Amino acid sequence: MQLNPTLTWLVDAASASPGADRFLAELGTRLIEDGVPLAGGALTLAVPHPIVARRTWLWRAENGAVIEAVGFAPAGFGAAGNLSGDAGRNWLAGLAGGAVHEHNVSPGSNGPMLGWIGPRPFTQAESDRLRDAARFAAAPLAALSARATMTAALEAYLGKRSAARVLTGPLRREVGENIRAALLFADLRGFTALSEAEPPAAVIAALGAWFDCIAGAVHAFGGEVLKFIGDGVLAIFPVTGPSPRDACDAALRAVASAQAGMAHLGDARREQGLQPLLFGVALHLGEILWGNVGAADRLDFTAIGPAVNLVSRLEGLCRPLGRTVLISGALAAETTTKLVPLGTHELRGIASPCAVYTVPDG
Repeated sequence: MQLNPTLTWLVDAASASPGADRFLAELGTRLIEDGVPLAGGALTLAVPHPIVARRTWLWRAENGAVIEAVGFAPAGFGAAGNLSGDAGRNWLAGLAGGAVHEHNVSPGSNGPMLGWIGPRPFTQAESDRLRDAARFAAAPLAALSARATMTAALEAYLGKRSAARVLTGPLRREVGENIRAALLFADLRGFTALSEAEPPAAVIAALGAWFDCIAGAVHAFGGEVLKFIGDGVLAIFPVTGPSPRDACDAALRAVASAQAGMAHLGDARREQGLQPLLFGVALHLGEILWGNVGAADRLDFTAIGPAVNLVSRLEGLCRPLGRTVLISGALAAETTTKLVPLGTHELRGIASPCAVYTVPDG
């Protein structure tokens, strides 16, 4: 059997597509070159993600554009990512001027789903070509799905930047890089007492609300959470240019956002007859080693170094100084944000005293 160019591409090269978006666009373009009239197409992959249930790419033949949509619940496209749901049908219908002529094919019962729409109903010969393309697409789609699964899982546990480093770097201990970053360390106060006084479900709910608030603020301003340590959070805002100012300002804005979020959460908890959650957060600017540490056969991707030690020790001063936010002199020197000096303080385990600042009240 002599394969046409589209099927040959699916066998030989499609698995190397950089992503599902490019796979869909190239397959659609090749099918048009084979004589199949297409207005657009869609590809859905299930994603093992804590929030996103599936990702769908929608391709428009007219201009080659690909947009992405995500599904947060088993609705619309269906629990397994079926494109016969109303959302996919309505989008495809728009490409066809309101007349839907779908041809959905599935390489597997619960696997990736392909859907196509034409300006008119497909002939039997055209449907056969689409069916053959779907059959030969099963292997490259399985490879793309496996890569998407691995990436989504790593991003969920490590964060996007760290996941990308793990995927592209060797799986060996002591492999990493030195980077400069604004560091954030935050800790929930009174968590031990809360754990002993409340049922486990209430404790987990409180912890989740706290992490949502602080991590959401970090991510909103371009930072990345590296670790959840008990009820604590270690995050970084990498310095990407010659000046660390943008990273430092982003860290300060994230803290302000987290404070506002925690105030709102406190109001909600009071309405439920619960105590508000108190926390402390420290910011510092310094060099860290960002990479693999651990045993020979069990690795962790994290940040280590004197700067990490300092920011965690600085957070420990929040309670004795009666402050929610403390900032090191190193970070204070690199921002134009107005800060309040609190003097120089000794930090446990740190050789040199640290100049300490805080944010103005209110």
